[in-house]
Amino acid sequence: QVQVVESGGGLVQPGGSLRHSCSASGSFLSINAMGWYRQAPGNQRDLVARITSENRTLYADSAKGRFTISRDIAKNMVYLQMNSLKPEDTAAYYCNVDTTGLDTIIRLTWGQGTQVTVSS
Repeated sequence: QVQVVESGGGLVQPGGSLRHSCSASGSFLSINAMGWYRQAPGNQRDLVARITSENRTLYADSAKGRFTISRDIAKNMVYLQMNSLKPEDTAAYYCNVDTTGLDTIIRLTWGQGTQVTVSS
């Protein structure tokens, strides 16, 4: 079992910043990757940023230059620093953790989601 807990989010004005945190806990052999996705009402859930165990990062075009993903391997945590926020960044943000279990099965586990609203 893998537990994923997120924090962060909230209401911010355009141009402002927010920082998300996500922690993974439970029984697993390794964390292969951690990432952030977002979903606005009526839209599908899309990748925002992802970081692998080798520290390779992937960003959505909309996030490049404004968002930064980082991780603390020792704490099994991932962070998303969001700067220069725009109203179109308004969405529910979800943390996703890719783990290899004790049974060697790869699992994707989602956090509960946190709301980000960018509005003046």
